[in-house]
Amino acid sequence: MLVLGIETSCDETAVAIVKDGKAVLANVVYSQIDIHKEYGGVVPEVASRNHARKITLVLEEAFRKAKKSLSDIDLVAVTHHPGLIGSLLVGINGAKALSMAYNIPYVEVNHIHGHIYANYLEDDFRFPLLALVVSGGHTELVLMRQHLDFYLLGQTLDDAVGETYDKVGRVLGLDYPAGPALDKLALSGEINYNLPLIYLDKDKYHFSFSGLKTAVLNLVNTKKMQNEAISFTDLAASFQNSVIRVLVDKTVAAAKEFKVKQVVVAGGVAANRGLRSAMKNEVSKLNDVVLTFPSLYYCTDNAAMIAVAGYFQYNTK
Repeated sequence: MLVLGIETSCDETAVAIVKDGKAVLANVVYSQIDIHKEYGGVVPEVASRNHARKITLVLEEAFRKAKKSLSDIDLVAVTHHPGLIGSLLVGINGAKALSMAYNIPYVEVNHIHGHIYANYLEDDFRFPLLALVVSGGHTELVLMRQHLDFYLLGQTLDDAVGETYDKVGRVLGLDYPAGPALDKLALSGEINYNLPLIYLDKDKYHFSFSGLKTAVLNLVNTKKMQNEAISFTDLAASFQNSVIRVLVDKTVAAAKEFKVKQVVVAGGVAANRGLRSAMKNEVSKLNDVVLTFPSLYYCTDNAAMIAVAGYFQYNTK
């Protein structure tokens, strides 16, 4: 079964063709990072206009790489939510037009489900499964007892972890998106600054990062007012430690409580090397629990993950 996946939820225009929910024949992504970098973040109107300009070209490139045509496609899967409304509409309208013109079945996919199913490209799922979704807009712990059975255990009560990285990166003078650069900086620093570990004891599996972001800002401002030197590498390491310890500790606690057989990490922040290292170290201590990360290429927004989720959505009754 060949699935055409289309993803336009934010600032990547992506099209993929995936066979039987596993074999990626093509996965083309047009990124707008360089366009939005000068604004320090994604501008919704600019993003949607660029999707409209590029989606046809990206579609053509995906079919060229897969050596397939629309007559070969058995299902069209498109990101429906969450995301930027204008950007989503470009992908949805394009997918509906193809579906109607070529009489191809059509499914609408939740973007977060797509990120989770990016891990299926790496390894089959073992249920019950726990997913940690960490991206620029989302931080969630999701329990799955079978395919497409999603139970939200917890989520961020304020800033998403990727958003926090970008805001702290701005304080450190890093360009948008700051996540990869901050991760690199952190790996060369020492944990020398006392920053809070926010566990939210009353909200067992929820997250909060706004207080940590404020603590970093206050620390930098205090040091400047007192004319004291500050090591940005050490501050990056201290910040990343506070983020990762909470993410890993809550994930491991949930994995134990619900006796899962697999932990998957999904979303753009799944590419973070500090998080990967810490998660591997702690999950390895659990009995008979498999840990899966997507390949770096499938951590950020892409259409292959939407095609895989769409495949299961269409075939799971």
